[in-house]
Amino acid sequence: MLRWVIFIVIYLALGLYTLQALKTVSRYPWVYYAFILMSLLVLGNFVYQFTVGDDTGRVLNRPKSYAFGLLLTMLTFKLITIAFLFSEDIFRIMSGGYQKLFGTAKEFTFPERRRFLSLMAMGLAAIPFGALLYGMYRGKYNFKVLKYNLEFDDLPEAFHNYQITQISDVHSGSFDDPKKIAYAIDLINSQKSDVLLFTGDLVNNKAEEMHPWITLFSTLEAKDGKFSVLGNHDYGDYVDWDTPEEKMKNLEDLKVLQKNIGFDLLLNESRFLEKDGARIALMGVENWGRGGFKKAGDLDKTKEHVAKDDFKILMSHDPSHWEDKVIHDDYHYHLTLSGHTHGMQFGIEIPGWVKWSPVKWRYKYWAGIYEELGQYINVNRGFGFLGYPGRVGIWPEITVITLKKKTTV
Repeated sequence: MLRWVIFIVIYLALGLYTLQALKTVSRYPWVYYAFILMSLLVLGNFVYQFTVGDDTGRVLNRPKSYAFGLLLTMLTFKLITIAFLFSEDIFRIMSGGYQKLFGTAKEFTFPERRRFLSLMAMGLAAIPFGALLYGMYRGKYNFKVLKYNLEFDDLPEAFHNYQITQISDVHSGSFDDPKKIAYAIDLINSQKSDVLLFTGDLVNNKAEEMHPWITLFSTLEAKDGKFSVLGNHDYGDYVDWDTPEEKMKNLEDLKVLQKNIGFDLLLNESRFLEKDGARIALMGVENWGRGGFKKAGDLDKTKEHVAKDDFKILMSHDPSHWEDKVIHDDYHYHLTLSGHTHGMQFGIEIPGWVKWSPVKWRYKYWAGIYEELGQYINVNRGFGFLGYPGRVGIWPEITVITLKKKTTV
């Protein structure tokens, strides 16, 4: 309770401080009242959702997610505005002190706020404010198809130009627009890839979140099959279950869901994709993540039926597994497909110029193609979204990778 009181007091104080900039910029009282009303509505909704709202797990459900997103948007606007106001107030205090000590009147005179600086503050604050709102209502469904060609010396000739579509981090419990998801499914199918690989996190908390989307996702197509692995959210670890049996049933239900969708779920297992008498190994480990994330992945078990000289594609949800275990294994894994990071759903990407997100401070390999020790990984930016119900600059991704046989001159 005390934490809520402290939070509310700080939030209201930030709002009152920001209001000073509004009063400097505008003389219309309705502007102040609109700001106050919007600020209080956002606060009230946040407090309601996180105190008496539905509790479906420790990962935010849809109402909580929007409450958090709106609060984040409002706080960002306030904090950027306050940064300018605070710097101006320091100048005003210093100016008043100078007049008191050295001025002719020897009085402390507090200069008025400069309208230009308040306009600049609110103008700059409006940029992330608008971007975060856009991310919540449009950016989260701004699906991008990213295409890569990867060359390998030892790729079997029959698999030259073999095309893979990868999706990851569906997080179906966050979806709120069936038409947008249907569009994304059509976009995946329109790639007409040979195989479709899904690298984990079908849900946020519980298997039941996927029920409304089974029919739609079952229309996914790939001529050589659809394969999947589990991500950290698929195990039900973010729910306080009444019994261990309930948690186990949830996982079994999710496995059945994957089968109903048409995915061949690889649980520390391997399969072989065959073409014209040649084959490549498709391997899938359960989730293995650095730190407190679940470590159910067993690479040794996964490679039991795979030879060292087989061409290998590994599906592993968390890229920290590739960094810590895979690239140093005695087997050579030509291509690993991961997800998990979402690119933090926030960043700046201008191809060939800028690629940045705060998530880079947590994950060395956080989005796109990387190569280490002659082995490749693609870290998919994710299909869905989680926590903040949107995306800004890091858009939802459908990856298309074409395998190429490297030619010698």
